[in-house]
Amino acid sequence: MKTTKLETTPLPPRRFIFTSFFFILFLCALASLNQVRFDTMIEYFHTSTPNDLDVPVETNDDMRILIGIPTLPDHYQKRHFLRMIYGIQSPIGAKVDVKFVFCNLTKEDQKVLVALEIMRYDDIIILNCQENMNKGKTYTYFSSLPEMFNNSTDDSPPYHYVIKTDDDTYFRLQNLVDSLRDLSREDLYYGYVIPCPSMDPFHKYMSGMGYLVSWDIVEWIKESEIPRNNLVGPEDMIFGQWLRDGHKGKNRFNAKWSMYNHPEPHTGCTHEFWPNTIAVHLLKTQQKWIETLMYFNVTQNLKPSKLYHIP
Repeated sequence: MKTTKLETTPLPPRRFIFTSFFFILFLCALASLNQVRFDTMIEYFHTSTPNDLDVPVETNDDMRILIGIPTLPDHYQKRHFLRMIYGIQSPIGAKVDVKFVFCNLTKEDQKVLVALEIMRYDDIIILNCQENMNKGKTYTYFSSLPEMFNNSTDDSPPYHYVIKTDDDTYFRLQNLVDSLRDLSREDLYYGYVIPCPSMDPFHKYMSGMGYLVSWDIVEWIKESEIPRNNLVGPEDMIFGQWLRDGHKGKNRFNAKWSMYNHPEPHTGCTHEFWPNTIAVHLLKTQQKWIETLMYFNVTQNLKPSKLYHIP
């Protein structure tokens, strides 16, 4: 049986050229359309708002807060615990840096262990001072910050606000940020006013559980003779005296009763836990920390996993 071989007639040269030409034009047009679609997509991602993309975007208007926690070099376990407490908080609309503050290292093991902490966490400030509580450590902390953080190429302050707080105080960062949104970023003195019954922020001073000042006051502390010549005494009371003598802190905010001492034992400075809490003080035992963290349900975002079972 014979098989029939199909014969193909080659295109004439001129027709082949025209066909190839139009085919190339088609490919160019297709490429142009794809480029337009790609450029449009890129433009969308450049101009979309955070709500469009559902990702946080930091802007120049976001407030910047430095929280300094004076502690001792040997308190490794306490620092690790506080890193967990603050590390799981991501406040919206602010950049919050938490630093642990102590004076010069004095032991060989500290030079190794603290160095490892710095390499791993980069959250330690070592001041040029001898360790103390009420003999100038607070002054050294505040007065050292401008030299540490000021940038000569940028007019904006490195932080809008600076806090000094205790290592037995628990700050709820989102509530703190929300409370600052409508407050001044200049000449501000913020905290829990002493004495406990008072609601007048100009009456005496803010408690050492945690007080905040704007960056311009930090710079004033560095330059003024008033704090430099008055260092000895209860650090929160002395701090208030500096501002009074220097006519600083004209903008004041009393955060009571969103800041308070732990409910037990009951005193004039305590308050029951409540949702609008900014800070709880005097968490001197692990049990008080646990009670506080359980009330605010800090582990609610724990993701389910086959790797663990926590009832």
